[in-house]
Amino acid sequence: MTTVAAYAAPAAKAPLERTTIERRPVGAHDVLIDIQFTGICHSDIHQARDGWAEGIFPMVPGHEIAGVVAEVGPEVTKFAVGDRVGVGCMVDSCRVCENCEAGLEQYCTGGGPVWTYNAVGKDGEPTYGGYSQNIVVNEDFVVRVPDGLSLDVAAPLLCAGITTYSPLRHWGAGPGKKVAVVGLGGLGHVAVKIAHALGAEVTVLSQSLRKQDDGLRLGADHYYATGDPKTFEELAGTFDLILNTVSAPLDFAAYASLLRTDGALVNVGLPEEPVQITLQSLFGHRRSLSSSGIGGIAETQEMLDFCAAHGIGAEIELIAAEEINEAYERVLASDVRYRFVIDTATI
Repeated sequence: MTTVAAYAAPAAKAPLERTTIERRPVGAHDVLIDIQFTGICHSDIHQARDGWAEGIFPMVPGHEIAGVVAEVGPEVTKFAVGDRVGVGCMVDSCRVCENCEAGLEQYCTGGGPVWTYNAVGKDGEPTYGGYSQNIVVNEDFVVRVPDGLSLDVAAPLLCAGITTYSPLRHWGAGPGKKVAVVGLGGLGHVAVKIAHALGAEVTVLSQSLRKQDDGLRLGADHYYATGDPKTFEELAGTFDLILNTVSAPLDFAAYASLLRTDGALVNVGLPEEPVQITLQSLFGHRRSLSSSGIGGIAETQEMLDFCAAHGIGAEIELIAAEEINEAYERVLASDVRYRFVIDTATI
């Protein structure tokens, strides 16, 4: 075991503090990664504050990890020391269920994925995430960061990027399709960039026009304020796909009314509160209400390659580790444009 520095929440809702954790020895198929940058995802806050369910503490959050390979196990074939790599939301799965064999490890039915943090690994030990100096991960759950992406702006793609890329690809965003992105935040701003690069006509639906200039700069063709009731009248029956990136309850019937026949409203944000939907809002035009998790490992690599080819990285604010607790409060206040990234050299 190796002792490394990390930032952890000692208990639910407690401020994160500098501590040390133990990393397992590098096994035959493992990769030791010196972490250079880790993004702060809203889900880190949900979990560190027991917003979704009871967590495992002490908790070291962080599943948007970018770094450099420092050591490989003797049977590793995919990576070498010095490679630029990333780790996302999961670090293992059963490998043998139908979904795992189909490259959908995020939907593993053989016990579920082993999440990068706030989970228990196959060794029976808690998993600790990227708010730390290094991490040991099986090579099958490591992805390569293309040379065209700098590691700091690539880190958030390991969650925000794949969380939006996967549904955009699955629901066929591309030329001739009208796509709306609800919310221009940590997920939404990446969704706009990717949907634009896929060739879709992109509209941002935000509470106000405060971020309109940013939305248009990032690739949106149109920008509307959902706080204006006329928006829902003007855009009724417009979109093939609406990607909802916000983690708060919405008037789903109102948003469903914006879909064309056979359109889909897909949720990638996960509110802590229960939500309601009036089925009549879907019935009339064969509309769908759905959701999407992250993506499998192969699709995550595909996403990174796509982003590198199209010059897509996250819009970030780089912070020192001692600023994590302040960053959490700023995320909750929507005071970030658009993703905090921790410089792990400061841990």
